[in-house]
Amino acid sequence: MKKNIILLLIASVSLIITNSCKDYLNQAPDQGLQADQIFTKLDNSKLFFDAVYSGTKWSGSGWNDYNIKNAFPLYFDVWDQKYSFESVTDASDQGRYMEGQAWKSGNMSETIVNKLTYDASRRPILESMFTDIRISNITLKNVSKIQDGSDDDKNDLRGQAYFIRAFCHMTLMNLWGPMPYLDKVMGTNSTEWDVARLSKHECLTRIAQDFDSAYYFLNLAGKLRRDPPIGVPGHLTYGLYGNNNTGGYQMWRPNGMAALGFKARALLFRASPLNTEGAAGDWVEAAAASWTALKTCLDNGLFLLTMANRYQNFYGADCTDETIWNYSFGFLTWNGGWTNVTNCGMQTLHNGVFGESTGSNSGICPTQNFVDKYETSFGEPLNAQADRDAATLAGHYNEQDSYVNRDLRMAADIITNQSPAQNWLNGKAQIYYSVAAGIVTYSELLNPKYLGITRTGYYQRKYWWNNSTKNQVGAIVSDPLMRLAELYLDYAEAANEAYGPNGAAPGATLTALQALNAVRTRAGLPNVLPAYTGSTAALRPRIKNEQCVEFAFEGHYYNDIHRWMDLQTVMTSTLVGMDIEKIAAVGTYPQQFRSKRVPLSQDRQVVWKPQMYYLPFNNADNLKMTKFVPNPVW
Repeated sequence: MKKNIILLLIASVSLIITNSCKDYLNQAPDQGLQADQIFTKLDNSKLFFDAVYSGTKWSGSGWNDYNIKNAFPLYFDVWDQKYSFESVTDASDQGRYMEGQAWKSGNMSETIVNKLTYDASRRPILESMFTDIRISNITLKNVSKIQDGSDDDKNDLRGQAYFIRAFCHMTLMNLWGPMPYLDKVMGTNSTEWDVARLSKHECLTRIAQDFDSAYYFLNLAGKLRRDPPIGVPGHLTYGLYGNNNTGGYQMWRPNGMAALGFKARALLFRASPLNTEGAAGDWVEAAAASWTALKTCLDNGLFLLTMANRYQNFYGADCTDETIWNYSFGFLTWNGGWTNVTNCGMQTLHNGVFGESTGSNSGICPTQNFVDKYETSFGEPLNAQADRDAATLAGHYNEQDSYVNRDLRMAADIITNQSPAQNWLNGKAQIYYSVAAGIVTYSELLNPKYLGITRTGYYQRKYWWNNSTKNQVGAIVSDPLMRLAELYLDYAEAANEAYGPNGAAPGATLTALQALNAVRTRAGLPNVLPAYTGSTAALRPRIKNEQCVEFAFEGHYYNDIHRWMDLQTVMTSTLVGMDIEKIAAVGTYPQQFRSKRVPLSQDRQVVWKPQMYYLPFNNADNLKMTKFVPNPVW
């Protein structure tokens, strides 16, 4: 009988291997160890379940991560220099030509697919998610057997299991499309394996319900947040806002606020054009859920960091008081801190010129297409040429001096020519070339001996703590899986669609426009200009743009352009960089640099194929699927 190999993962004997190499439920029968003996003890139950956070699998050459971290955006980005969620879209280019370039050009090879599905030494997202769903289901089935734990202990474990089950299903949904919803431990009967997919709408509904169950049990266990709010004894502060006691409070575990936040995200995705399938009231439900999550977080002491401290969400602290749920990489050395295949450090994020690597770093180099999303400091959009012309006419934008009078987040997120850069030639980033007597001379940050130099004229700064060969400092690096700013913008989007710019969900004290402006105010921007606030349709592009900018390089963009069904527009655009030549000072070029928009080379452009909304499965799996309809190969 033909069997769906992907669903066989669910029914297979448990692949639960912890870092200590214990595999309690796979012991040989003659050892006499039964499942009931494991789940009567709280410590054993937690050790079994905690494989979802830290479980590993033997790849043939070593033990590699085989857990939910594989689905975390920054963790995905820092594996083997080949991919980031931004570099497979129009948002960024890679300094070195890597497999990510093939992905964005529509050539999804079997090699790439395998790295995302089964290859334990890479990022086996698909198999890891199915395995962690199974762990969660086994835990939920057996948690009531625990004899030495309190009700709070058991409810905390239940809440985490519901959360992880929902998180894994949502990860699979976003990347491969809707799945069967696996809410029980699959047995050995082959009829259980051959399961049809749910609709997109139903899949996200079930995900939201599981996140709701997670909130119920985590709240019951007193785990709305795991660390005390700022000002409460036990909150170990970093500066004013950060908290470096992630180990003491086990901050890698989700909390009740995160459950509400991810429920809101699931309902927002369900209401989005890719998934709504015409269901009425989806935006109303998404707005209500987003407001509930936002208010709960505010009531429990979270707040938007000041712009001066926003960087702590990304480096310098394990977590912050804007953090809802995150993953801390801990302290990393200046050049990345990792050497093995699975954890290649910051080589995908930072180009070789920063790490003094001539051939191993690829880096994230924002395109001019993405840089244009950062408005003027007067609130004018710059997305299209007409926008830039209008801002120029108002005296607020100059293409030859384009990095002044801009959204403060641009300087925080992107390294531009002459932006502050620690210990780089008088403290300024040198991303230009000069021509004299026909000889081209490249600046230090365009040194052509490094394969990973930018082709766009920009480098990523958001996760860069001014570290380089010139400034060999280390820092804590974190991946903000969800932070408070998202809930403001999720609510703004859903409320705008349900009630219009000046409408609000029942019981909410913020309108869609007010929630949007709260995030803009933190960034030093004025409120959205009146020209864009007259209707839902007028405000929608500004909300989308705000989400792109606020969460730049945090992994949101990939999912957002899919759920908005903007992928076709994005993947038919021409990717552009900024060519910067140093010249003598003349009136037109006040900064002694000539800036010119230039298309990237053809091999670095994007290609559109309708099947690109979802990743394909392995060809071998496609041939074995029956009721489970596979995705088109591309």
